[in-house]
Amino acid sequence: MQETAELIRSSRFRAEREADWRRLEALVARAERGGVHGMDFADARDLAELYRQAATSLAVAREISLDRALLDYLEALTARAYLSVYAPQERIGGLLRRFLAVSAPAAMRRAWPFLLAGFLTMTLGALAGWALYGEDPSWYSVFVPTGLADGRGPGSSAAELRAALYAPGEGGGLAAFATYLFSHNTRIAIFVFGLGVFACAPALALTFYNGLVLGAFVALHVDRGLGWDVFGWLSVHGVTELSAICIACAGGLQLGAAVLFPGARSRAEALRLAGRDAAKLALVAALMLVVAALLEGFARQLVQDLGLRLAVGWGAGALWLAWILAAGRRAA
Repeated sequence: MQETAELIRSSRFRAEREADWRRLEALVARAERGGVHGMDFADARDLAELYRQAATSLAVAREISLDRALLDYLEALTARAYLSVYAPQERIGGLLRRFLAVSAPAAMRRAWPFLLAGFLTMTLGALAGWALYGEDPSWYSVFVPTGLADGRGPGSSAAELRAALYAPGEGGGLAAFATYLFSHNTRIAIFVFGLGVFACAPALALTFYNGLVLGAFVALHVDRGLGWDVFGWLSVHGVTELSAICIACAGGLQLGAAVLFPGARSRAEALRLAGRDAAKLALVAALMLVVAALLEGFARQLVQDLGLRLAVGWGAGALWLAWILAAGRRAA
């Protein structure tokens, strides 16, 4: 008898409101297909109003313990309607476009002290590697890992090094080196960002070490009279790739600075706020590494002329710099 009464009560409750629920279902389906921005004002208003009514109905249904099937239906309907009304309406393409056009370059500009620290650390490392190689060529083997050296070292002749720099196609002598260099630099970028939170020191140390490798490698070629040649070879992908490491370092330094100097905030709050821009810098570094991989895989071997190599590498660098300095200013 009690079950019959509950069934009648549920049927009456549903009959009084089912037309509104059906209307809400139709509006939610439209919002899920095309977004609320594609609906006219009347339908968007009805969506919000009917969602509130459905939420009230769900609360009442729970209070008077209506049947489980009706509760499940209302819970699913109100959850879908909630997402349609309150969830961000921007599509993935719009989010990506806004990230590239506004938020990422703005975050880069705000982080200029950390970017400067990253580039200076890399430069100092390169100068130190160059100077130490000039003092004693055996330092080359200390700084440059075996995978990066690929058999080249102080014992290599100028002819051997030149042949490797201008080897055509993927079978060239530096193809394996460039692949190893890219994977090495990608790991460095990940580490300098992730470890920067530990008082900045690991990020600076790893960036400085990467500079040591670069400086020793360049010094070897300069010593053989191939300075411009190696500069052009590295420029094709190195301008973008090494800049990505410095940007990842800047993101790590932002996190480390928040831990070291939280100011009036708690360290957790300072870290949370710094993480917003730091994450954007990490994404920019990842994007630059992808571009560097494309430059390395195609332009590095296809372009054999020194002038063109310099134009490709530093032209890409100029485009990155213009994007950072100019993009998003009008929107901001």
